[in-house]
Amino acid sequence: STAQILTTQITVTKEEGGVAERKGNKELFPAPPPVIMFSRSGLNSSKGLRRQKRDWVIPPINVAENSRGPFPQMLVSIRSDQDQDISIRYSITGVGADQPPNEVFSIDPVLGKMFVTKPLDREHRSSYHLRAHAVDMNGNQVENPIDLYIFVIDMNDNRPEFKNQVYNGSVDEGSKPGTYVMHLSAFDADDNTTANGMVRYRILSQTPHSPIPNMFTINSETGDIVTVAPGLDREKVSQYTIIVQATDMEGNLNFGLSNTATAIITVTDINDNPPMLTSRTFSGEVPENRVDVVVANLTVIDADQPHSPNWNAIYRIISGDPSGHFTIRTDPVTNDGMVTVVKPVDFEMNRAFMLTVVVSNQAHLASGIQSSLQSTAGVTISIQDVNEPPYFPTNPKHIRFEEGVPAGTSLTTFSAADPDRLQMQQTIRYSKLNDPADWLSINRTNGQIVTTAMLNRESIYVTNNIYEATFLATDNGSPPASGTGTLQIYLIDINDNPPALVPRESQICERVNKNINGVNITAADADTDPNAGPFVFELPSFPTSIRRNWTITRISGDYARLSLRYQIYLEPGMYEVPIIVSDSGNPPLSNRSVIKLKVCPCDENGDCTTLGAVAAAGLGTGAIISILICIIILLSMVLLFVVWIKRREKERQTKQLLIDPEDDVRDNILKYDEEGGGEEDQDYDLSQLQQPDSLEHIISKPPGVRRVDERPIIPESQYPIRPVVPHPGDIGDFIHEGLRAADNDPTAPPYDSLLVFDYEGSGSTAGSVSSLNSSSTGDQDYDYLNDWGPRFKKLADMYGGGDDD
Repeated sequence: STAQILTTQITVTKEEGGVAERKGNKELFPAPPPVIMFSRSGLNSSKGLRRQKRDWVIPPINVAENSRGPFPQMLVSIRSDQDQDISIRYSITGVGADQPPNEVFSIDPVLGKMFVTKPLDREHRSSYHLRAHAVDMNGNQVENPIDLYIFVIDMNDNRPEFKNQVYNGSVDEGSKPGTYVMHLSAFDADDNTTANGMVRYRILSQTPHSPIPNMFTINSETGDIVTVAPGLDREKVSQYTIIVQATDMEGNLNFGLSNTATAIITVTDINDNPPMLTSRTFSGEVPENRVDVVVANLTVIDADQPHSPNWNAIYRIISGDPSGHFTIRTDPVTNDGMVTVVKPVDFEMNRAFMLTVVVSNQAHLASGIQSSLQSTAGVTISIQDVNEPPYFPTNPKHIRFEEGVPAGTSLTTFSAADPDRLQMQQTIRYSKLNDPADWLSINRTNGQIVTTAMLNRESIYVTNNIYEATFLATDNGSPPASGTGTLQIYLIDINDNPPALVPRESQICERVNKNINGVNITAADADTDPNAGPFVFELPSFPTSIRRNWTITRISGDYARLSLRYQIYLEPGMYEVPIIVSDSGNPPLSNRSVIKLKVCPCDENGDCTTLGAVAAAGLGTGAIISILICIIILLSMVLLFVVWIKRREKERQTKQLLIDPEDDVRDNILKYDEEGGGEEDQDYDLSQLQQPDSLEHIISKPPGVRRVDERPIIPESQYPIRPVVPHPGDIGDFIHEGLRAADNDPTAPPYDSLLVFDYEGSGSTAGSVSSLNSSSTGDQDYDYLNDWGPRFKKLADMYGGGDDD
């Protein structure tokens, strides 16, 4: 479609609301909106010619942001050249119309007037692209859509904003003018292509003002801070605080918006101050022979940053200590120099030291800075004399002597020296500190060593032929001091120990075996070469049976073989064979030793059989069999005794008294071994409570020890049978006869005991006793009890009355 702008160009100012200012007149009036028309027909020329026009290029519509209204505010009018013939309906589409954000723009569907409905924000959205449509009443498109571009005109409504409120920077002290320090930047949300978003920087203030108020400047466009004057000195001013202002509208303070930030500039330290000792001379003193002792403190001042390489002091001794007796360590807290003794000092060698000390920093001095004369000082150290202990010039002292020297032999003089030569002469006394075998003594005044016993190389106190003793030398100083010395005596061996036969016991076959026909023997000698091996082994001439039965064959210098002579048979047993052993000393020493040999029968491998080993012990076959029979009999007796003990224990447990222990009047001790596990844990045989039908089980019971209340199984004394109807006379006779029978009964116990009836039986032949009642009326006559003898007198007195009534 084609479009034609029917209005002239309109000039719109930057004031809000879209109003125009007429020249020469300050009155403001609304700018007339442009009109945009759709057109399909061409335009008539002055000569009546008809031609088709090309499409119009629609200029963008500019709308100022933050307009105050009133709203809706008309922007343009859209017309179609066919609205004279048919009814047209207008609409707009796009972001801000029918797409979010919706209803920012609207259009009158009949008149085609387009409005903005609310204030616009360029920082939120700077432009809109809409399309205008024209349709008939049936919705048919009558014109091609027109593209509408709406641009939001920027207003200066945003201040510059710093990312941080405080910025930190640093610069070395002594920096030249123009040295870069730090960078600050502010952001303005307005259009940076216009003055609204163009930010400019300036410094508002500097604290402190030393040495001048304007030590720094800032690039107004980039925000870089640089130095503009010399004189930065950390020791005077270590930190500056600068207030920086950022203003838009190209820094116009009248129209622009501003904001501020703080820049903290730290002046960093350089080593521009050499360390200076507080004095040109220092002094100290130390006792001789002491180490790791601080003898003097060197104090220093340094104006640089404390505890930094520019401040840390390093001390050096440049002269006065060629032997390296001293060193200077730096105190990490105070930076002082501690003169310390690291090598013992001898007063007799050096009474004093004059040291020259220089101090410097850990970091090198900055260029152009010269070292101060106060970096060097002299240190005087006096040495104090102390009483030093005596010392043995040769320690340990080695001497050589033959063993066996007699007591009282002078070995050597072991004397000590006193290092205190410059003091008055001191007296040294000697004493023995450690003499393991107590073989030596020392002269108290001159240190002469004399033996008190014979020296023996084979002693347990001698190690590797060396005997070691320790002696003490003490002076008479104040306080007394002492030193120790060690004397090592190397003992030369002499032939003073005869050899001894090894082994002392062995075994050999009763017959000579072609493969194994003897016992290897050797000797042990406490001496060493040449007083030990090779050894000589020989059999003595007496008794003559030794050489007749045995022979010795030399194997090597230290070994020989003892064996039975060929075709010699010996009974199994233990034999003692004497052998003479001689060493190689000069003169040689001999020893007659006895080896015990077990001669026993051997198997085909030459091993002694078990029976043969027993036989070799000196026992015959009959003796061995007798020993085995005795062992079997002894074991059988032990087994029978154990079975008998077990049976006795079982009988004791199964035949316990059924009587209550409290009712038992016998002088017995009842032992209760077990408590049991309760009624549920008991398994009683109730059949034992039944009356037995016969006494076969009692008669068949084996003889043994029985309880006193158990019925005997031997023929018993016959007790009189009680009549069915007793009378007083019969009862007395019955009782007397029972007593007489009990007294003469060999099975009765020798004391009165309670009779315990183990079995009650299934019934009682005595009948019921429920009809027997005791009476208290006194009708019963008990006087007849007096006739029964003295045994019933107590009952007669209790129930019969009598004289006591």
